[in-house]
Amino acid sequence: MKGMGNMMKQAQQLQAKMMKMQEELGKKTVEAAAGGGMVKAVANGKQQIVSITIEKEVVDPEDVEMLQDLILAAVNDALTKSQEMVSSEMGKLTGGLNIPGLM
Repeated sequence: MKGMGNMMKQAQQLQAKMMKMQEELGKKTVEAAAGGGMVKAVANGKQQIVSITIEKEVVDPEDVEMLQDLILAAVNDALTKSQEMVSSEMGKLTGGLNIPGLM
């Protein structure tokens, strides 16, 4: 049963590394833009939007729907990029293993 104890130790080490990585990913950010950079969204590694920037030239009271669409596009792109960043970092940690529940 020595092998089982070693496996448990490795699992605990992996869990500790994952917790540290999740903390670090919360500090990393990615940016996405829509409308030629008129709307920008920044997300962190916890898939949280941390900022949205809207250039005043794109704010048109007569076309609110366009602004809404640009915001949605920027936010969704930022979240996608954030998920890709997390998957990439987790892949480095797990050696490419697809472990259910980790991502």
